Amino acid sequence: MLQDVRVMIQRLPGTDDIQLPEYATPGAAAFDLRAAVDGDVILQPGERKLIPTGLRMAIPHGYEGQVRPRSGLAIKHGITMLNTPGTIDSDYRGPVAVIMVNLGGEPFIVRRGDRIAQLVIAPVMQAVLEEVDELPDTERGEGGFGSTGRK
Repeated sequence: MLQDVRVMIQRLPGTDDIQLPEYATPGAAAFDLRAAVDGDVILQPGERKLIPTGLRMAIPHGYEGQVRPRSGLAIKHGITMLNTPGTIDSDYRGPVAVIMVNLGGEPFIVRRGDRIAQLVIAPVMQAVLEEVDELPDTERGEGGFGSTGRK
């Protein structure tokens, strides 16, 4: 059974024309974030820009917002996000923005109201960190990148 989590959102001034986030289907894990740009923003191949969403939010303690790329933008245009997934901490109250990057071969235009990213609200735990002199052994040991993959 799904547990409802109340996330308060606030529009920034001048964004009343931008649709508020919503889940597209009953089974959706994320809701879309939209671009709150004043005019068209062109992302050239290899270029990155910070794109505002026009929102602030209050995520409850014990949860985080995970900002993730949209798969359609990635496969169709090579558009993704840097710092992905981005984390919105429960105590952050500033404007939410998305670091978009164009990994495709053509310029990409971000227009006002475009769906640019998705946001998952997820529970978090804070670890109790304990400094020790030695760590317990494991079968893997110090095997690093690729040590458990194909040979």
